[in-house]
Parts: sequence; C-alpha cells; structure tokens
Amino acid sequence: MQLNSKSTDFSFKSIGHVHSCYPEKFGTPRQSGLVSKAHAFLKLYSPFQPEFSLEGLNNFSHLWVIFVFHKNGVGHFHAKVHPPRLNGENIGVFATRSPHRPNPIGLSLVEILSVEKNGVWVSGVDFIEHTPILDIKPYLKNVEAITNAKTGWADNSAVVPEASATKVDIQIYWSEHALKFLTEYTPKADKVAKLSHLRELIEQTLKLDPRPLVYRGYEGENSPYRQSHAVRIYDLDIHFRFSSSREIQIEKIEFFNPTRELDTPYQPDTC
Repeated sequence: MQLNSKSTDFSFKSIGHVHSCYPEKFGTPRQSGLVSKAHAFLKLYSPFQPEFSLEGLNNFSHLWVIFVFHKNGVGHFHAKVHPPRLNGENIGVFATRSPHRPNPIGLSLVEILSVEKNGVWVSGVDFIEHTPILDIKPYLKNVEAITNAKTGWADNSAVVPEASATKVDIQIYWSEHALKFLTEYTPKADKVAKLSHLRELIEQTLKLDPRPLVYRGYEGENSPYRQSHAVRIYDLDIHFRFSSSREIQIEKIEFFNPTRELDTPYQPDTC
C-alpha cells in the first residue's frame, strides 16, 4: 500500500479471511470473549507468507484481530446510535462498539488455540464467516491490561449486563428430537476435535439471548412470531424459544443446506 502523509483517504488489502462457526450476524456474540466455545480459523493469504509471518505467535495466548464489518451494507453516517444494552437510549457512536461506524472496522481480542502453517485457530470470536482480516497483533498484558480503567455507560447498573455465557443463569432444556440430532451429527464430523464442543457452543450462544429487544418480554404467550427463533451455527439451524426469561427450550435442529444428509461428513473449510 502506498501512503501519502497529506492524504486523508486510504485503501487497504485484506491479509486473509475468517472461517467462523457463525455463518451470519444473527446469534453472533456482540463482543469477543463471551462464548469461549466459539471457534474460528483465521486463514492468511499466501502472498503474506504465513509460514514465516506467523513464526513466534505460538508463544502468545491471545491476539487482536482487526477486521472489516463486511455485512454492514450501504448506509449513512449517524453520529448517535442505539446500543442494545442501553434499552433504546442513544449515545455517540464513538462511545460505543457499534459496527456501524464511518469506517466499518472491528477490533476483537481472541484466544489462540493453535498456530498452523496457513493461519490461526482462535476461540471466543464475535465475527462471521468470510470476514476480511486487515491485521492481527499479539496481546501484551503488561501494557494493555488496565485494571482501574473506567468503562463509561457500561458501568451503569441500569444497563443490560454483558456477561460471559458461562456466568449467565439461564436453564436450557433440549427436546428429544434436538438431542437425537446432536448425537447422530457430532460423530459423523471429520473434525471431531473441533466439533466435540458443539453442545456447549449452542448453549453458550443461546444464553446470551440473541433476540432483538422488541421480541423480549413475551415469554409464555402463544405467539410463534415473537417466541420462535433460530440461530445458525456451522451448517445447522438451531430452533429455540424462551419459555420464561430464564428458561430456553431447544426444539429442533435442522440443516440449512437441504442437500446435506446425516451420513455426509461435515468438513469445515480451513484450507
């Protein structure tokens, strides 16, 4: 990339892209680190010589991923936004982590699982399939961990809490159909080591309550439109409903690719 010190416009090339357990935005955690079982592979392109440029990264436990919110769509700049955790209140965009920014760039801190010859397996992700990667950098705890930092409106007790899924007190109940599907699906996978965590991934994702705010508060009513939802994880549609504000019923699991059968091994694209 050519840089001009007097220019205000820049163009960047992605160094790779993401293969994520989340195919689309709905259901994807709003922040990194909330779903520990959410795995992704950061594939780096060959011109950036990953076999050499990744050397030494295996000595770190976490890294920063700088990426593009490529599914934002075309929109106008809004100086104020409505973060879901503020229950409809608005605030300046630069005081939030909103993906809708003048430059649609994201920053996520993730845990390194393994460093491969062409990329990195990471966990705790909050980005979706095919997300373009601009850069990755190792996390340095000595300079980046600020224990006495203030976190603005997120410290307000009235704000909807954003806790790790493992700390959320919500009970999850599986239907017989969903459990049967899960037991038949997982052993068929080629990447058993990568998918043995599938049940935990599903439960952690749902415990964060991916429903939009307008659909909350109708638990117990006979309204499929407001109560029945589905999130996509890998190539699966997970159908669920909240029977109460603290209880989730997983009703069924289906392939969203209708041509795939149970006896067809699931092969994540990681090459």
